[in-house]
Amino acid sequence: MSTKKKIAYSVAALAVVAGIVAFGHLWEVMDSSRSQVADDTTRLADFHSTDSAAIKRGEYAMRLGDCAACHESSFAGGYKISTPFGELQTSNITPDRETGIGNMTERDFFNAVRQGRGDHGFLYPAMPYTAYAKMSDADMHDLWAYMSTMKPVKHKVDENGGMSFPYNIRFAMLGWNFLFFDNSGFTPDTAKTAANANMDMINRGKYIVDGPAHCSVCHTARNVLGGEVSGGYLQGGSLGAWYAPDISQDPHTGIGDWSSDDIAQYLKTGSDGKSVAAGPMAEAVEHSTQYFSDRDAQAVAAYLKMLPSSRKPAPQAFAMDAASKEHGALTYEVNCSACHGVKGEGITGMVPAFAGNNAMQNDPTNMINAMLNGARAPHTEERQTAAGMPSFAWKMNDRQIAEILTYVRNSWGNQGSEVTADQVSHMRKLTGAADKLSTTSK
Repeated sequence: MSTKKKIAYSVAALAVVAGIVAFGHLWEVMDSSRSQVADDTTRLADFHSTDSAAIKRGEYAMRLGDCAACHESSFAGGYKISTPFGELQTSNITPDRETGIGNMTERDFFNAVRQGRGDHGFLYPAMPYTAYAKMSDADMHDLWAYMSTMKPVKHKVDENGGMSFPYNIRFAMLGWNFLFFDNSGFTPDTAKTAANANMDMINRGKYIVDGPAHCSVCHTARNVLGGEVSGGYLQGGSLGAWYAPDISQDPHTGIGDWSSDDIAQYLKTGSDGKSVAAGPMAEAVEHSTQYFSDRDAQAVAAYLKMLPSSRKPAPQAFAMDAASKEHGALTYEVNCSACHGVKGEGITGMVPAFAGNNAMQNDPTNMINAMLNGARAPHTEERQTAAGMPSFAWKMNDRQIAEILTYVRNSWGNQGSEVTADQVSHMRKLTGAADKLSTTSK
């Protein structure tokens, strides 16, 4: 046999092997055999659970999954989600037959929640099926029972009408799933559990974090195609107008200096005493984490405390000259000190402290957004007074906001990079914040 033929046969053989491997992976991605545990006959509109215990557990599963934050309190959808590829609207998941999911069977529901395959084709990963794939059959059965108690709402939603071509083609998500979707259930670490009683708590925490709570969807960076970056697990991710910070055990950029009680308190109240949740995290606390049982909040804390540090370099301070420092201090005292304190001490549980708060030193996205658009702490059962911050967009231009934030990020022991006027300008345009008011003299 000639050398050319040998090469041709070798290439062909490799192509066949690659094809077999690719087909096998595609089969794994598309496999919905786990959903066969669900009923495949009765549609949601015709199902009304009478199992009060299952309904109660299902409501708790809904809280763990933070369904209300995106699908609205009525579950009729329409909540807008901005993505780099266009705007999505959340679907109507009430039992309405025409505009909701009333025609779904339990198995259809399992496929939608855990495999991202809905009535209209493949779902976009803004619906975090990539994490919900880890949810147990028991939680899914209970969630189905709870959904049967929902009031049908007739509300038609054009879910991907804001997506531009070719991103509005749902079938393209098959390729995305092939590249990034891990279609496997949760597997507890049983080997360590036998030797360590605390592993039960850690495994429960990992199940919540990686499954229903879908923490990595926000707190892990994504590549240009929207897939989670390998090696960046829970080390911080951009949400466009907001930034989900590093929640690894890094002492500089993460929550390495938080105790388990600090983490549990933050989940239940929206504050660890220094930081206060705002933006999407405030919504998560308000709709989801405040409802966690004390044991589950501690389980999440136990899991996060065992994560390794992201080992990111410590933030570098920006050297402010004496005049800038003095001007920053005066501007801060006039505009910020009434709430945040003269020494950046904040108000415990209500207003973020600047002193000794790692969040003030890292990515400045959230600080810029709060200055331009204001912010609000979550309203929770334990903390009824949800403090709010007003917008300063009307009062300060881009340079002034940049200067005051640079001062805050480099005072009271903080060391952070400079905030630039260009960064503020970008955020002002991105969020549609108002321009500074101006007066013209005659």
